[in-house]
Amino acid sequence: MGDTPIVGAGTYASNQSCAVSATGTGEFFIRLTVAREVCVLVQYKGLKLQQAADQVIHQELKALDGDGGLIAIAPDGQMAWSFNTPGMYRARQAEGGKLEIGIFAEPPSDMK
Repeated sequence: MGDTPIVGAGTYASNQSCAVSATGTGEFFIRLTVAREVCVLVQYKGLKLQQAADQVIHQELKALDGDGGLIAIAPDGQMAWSFNTPGMYRARQAEGGKLEIGIFAEPPSDMK
C-alpha cells in the first residue's frame, strides 16, 4: 500500500465489525476498498472475521490479479489474517493465549 495507507483500502475500523490493516499492490486494494470490504462482510453479511478476510483476499482480490494480505481484529476478540502471496510477516496473541508467529504461507489450522 505504500508508506501511507489509504482509509478504506489499506486501513479501516468500525466499532460494529472490525479493524483491518492491509498491505499489497495498492491499485487493486484501492479499487476494492479491501479493508472496508472485510468490515462490511462482517457487519452486514454476518460472516466470521476469517471468512470475510479470506473471501476478500482469495476471491475478490485474486479475481483482479491483485496480491497482498491483511490482519484484522473484531470487537469480540476474533483475530484473522489472510494473504495470497508466498508469505507475510505476522503475529497475534490473545490475552492468555498462544503466541502465533509466521512468515511463509501455511495451511489453515483446520486443515492441519
